[in-house]
Amino acid sequence: MSDLIDDLDPGANAPEFSVSDLSGVIKRMIEGEFSHVRVKGEVGRVSRPRSGHVYMDLKDDRSVLAGVIWKGVASKLAVQPEEGMEVVATGRLTTFPGQSRYQIVIEDLKPAGMGALMAMLEARRKALAGEGLFAPERKKRLPYLPEVIGVVTSPSGAVIRDILHRLRDRFPRKVLIWPVAVQGEKCAPEVTRAIQGFNALTPGGALPRPDLLIVARGGGSIEDLWGFNEESVVRAAAASEIPLISAVGHETDTTLIDFASDKRAPTPTAAAELAVPVRLDLLAWLDGQEGRLLQALKGQVTARQQRLRDLSRALPRGEALLDGPRQRLDGMSDKLPGALRASIQVRQVKLSEKAGALRPGMLRERVRNRREGFASLAARVNTRALQRDINQKRTEFDRITKRLADVGARQITTWRDRLAAQDRLRETLGYKATLERGYAVVRGDGALVTTKDAAQAAGALEIEFADGRLAVGGGDAAASPSRAAEREPAAKPAPKAKKTPPEQGSLF
Repeated sequence: MSDLIDDLDPGANAPEFSVSDLSGVIKRMIEGEFSHVRVKGEVGRVSRPRSGHVYMDLKDDRSVLAGVIWKGVASKLAVQPEEGMEVVATGRLTTFPGQSRYQIVIEDLKPAGMGALMAMLEARRKALAGEGLFAPERKKRLPYLPEVIGVVTSPSGAVIRDILHRLRDRFPRKVLIWPVAVQGEKCAPEVTRAIQGFNALTPGGALPRPDLLIVARGGGSIEDLWGFNEESVVRAAAASEIPLISAVGHETDTTLIDFASDKRAPTPTAAAELAVPVRLDLLAWLDGQEGRLLQALKGQVTARQQRLRDLSRALPRGEALLDGPRQRLDGMSDKLPGALRASIQVRQVKLSEKAGALRPGMLRERVRNRREGFASLAARVNTRALQRDINQKRTEFDRITKRLADVGARQITTWRDRLAAQDRLRETLGYKATLERGYAVVRGDGALVTTKDAAQAAGALEIEFADGRLAVGGGDAAASPSRAAEREPAAKPAPKAKKTPPEQGSLF
């Protein structure tokens, strides 16, 4: 009997699974058992494809766990994963059947303790400092007395009240407040947009661009202040064209925006004190300067008056200065008549000597010599060259005159053609041309008639057609030379007026 029945293989009655079925069972089992886990480890490889998802590894000294952060979760994380960071990841385990492996879908990511957070902060500070964002030479000087101050902070906290109160006490200025969240996930993007938004305002526009920015927040833990350590906030502060004061936390708190800002204030109240001077101190200083200026002017005037008196004592009297010249003038006046007589005698002698040499014969000889010289010069003058030059100039003048006449004739012809075209256009656009198309102008009692009621109220009507005017009803009316033609019945009723020509009135 045993020979007739074959023995079954051990386990031959176990159910058979397909690969997909088995993978699905494992997936449900793992997701059911590990639907919420917290894993501590070091961030290994980090990949950020264009899809926006983040793929990373969590590892320790013996094992590696693959992880994924979906796009929607990655954009909301307060801390972005970086290689070498010690973190605590919260999420759920699942499998990836396509590669027979399991992974953690991360829903939250935080640094593993204060030491890891500070290490990450230090690494980020060194990286940004290496780019020159914290260099002292790129920091801008704060304006001495800004007209408009922009404040980036929470509108509901005590910080803004402290800043406004301090500004009002020291030197009232215009303040623009950009409300932002000062902690949490929204802090970094809102602060970044606020700094960039203030810089994008147009100077002198409807909403004036601030001359100075204050980014302020009260004290808190490093987690509360972490938004001001984000790279986007630091880069926005470094790129700000408007001078920026950072006043984040208390005096002992330090964030990366403090390094990128143009001035760090230990508290928000101190930021307001850095922003504006004390008005009363300025007034007192101005009063002191005014007193010193007046005193200096009085001293200068007094010194110059004394100098003028000293110089005036050293100068001689005016009468004494004129005594010498007056005496010399009197002496010369006495000598002048004799000197004039002597001069006249000398000139008379010279004139006699010259006149004795002048004789009529000599004058005639000189005239004859001059006349012969003129005749010789006239004989050498070439009149033909002069005539030839005159002829050339006359020919050129005639040619230019002819060109001018031709140009003038063409210009007159052009103007005449344009005038004729304008006249034809006037005739075409005038109401006379409209009358040729079957329209008519109605007048009553010397006025234009455009409605039925006006026509019934008129004592007499006059209708103007293309070939003349026709009086209808009432007494005699002035008619055109073609009165007989006007009184003939019209072949068809005139159509209703479409427009009113500006020359005479409406047509119908």
